[in-house]
Amino acid sequence: MPACGQLGGACLLGVGIWVLVDPTGFREIVATNPLLTTGAYIVLAMGGLLFLLGFLGCCGAVRENRCLLLFFFMFILVIFLVELSAAILAFIFREHLTREFFTRELTKHYQGNNDTDVFSATWNSVMITFGCCGVNGPEDFRTASVFRLLTPDSEVPKACCRREPQTRDGVLLSREECQLGRSPFINKQGCYTVILNTFETYVYLAGAFAIGVLAIELFLMIFAMCLFRGIQ
Repeated sequence: MPACGQLGGACLLGVGIWVLVDPTGFREIVATNPLLTTGAYIVLAMGGLLFLLGFLGCCGAVRENRCLLLFFFMFILVIFLVELSAAILAFIFREHLTREFFTRELTKHYQGNNDTDVFSATWNSVMITFGCCGVNGPEDFRTASVFRLLTPDSEVPKACCRREPQTRDGVLLSREECQLGRSPFINKQGCYTVILNTFETYVYLAGAFAIGVLAIELFLMIFAMCLFRGIQ
């Protein structure tokens, strides 16, 4: 049964790696918020640790070693409590992922086409990848103080301009018309709505996956303790 721990660990490793390197845009979304970035690395670390502990549990079960089984139980318990705490904290601080939070951060820190600024470069990647503009729409940049200061002649940044195809290497339909605010050349939809629609399914899958991992860990602890008590 400790092999379930290895399976759960491998799944967590897979999810963590996918979130950090996914080329379809999830990577850019995570990078816009330090909480999400930290969460991805925690998932990665927990996955690696759980995988190693699964191997340790297998050794303890095969060798009928009480010390290894007790060690396995204690570490699974620690991981279980950490993950449970993380889930509670994610629920408590969920307001940091609201539309208002992202709008406030964008209008305060966005610098336009300055790709040396990580925050601005990340937002540019998100807007190009998803064919969207701002959090709510192009109107967000009317109140973006730093952006207005750096580019007073542009209504929207270059990343908001429509491309054919809609990729980083796509050809701009008209950069001049776009940055003057002409509708046919701007992506009108806000990124918040576009991203929510795109990843709505993934949110439910992630929740179901998290519950599944916690259930596996609980089962592993019960199994390890039963095996521990059964070894004379």
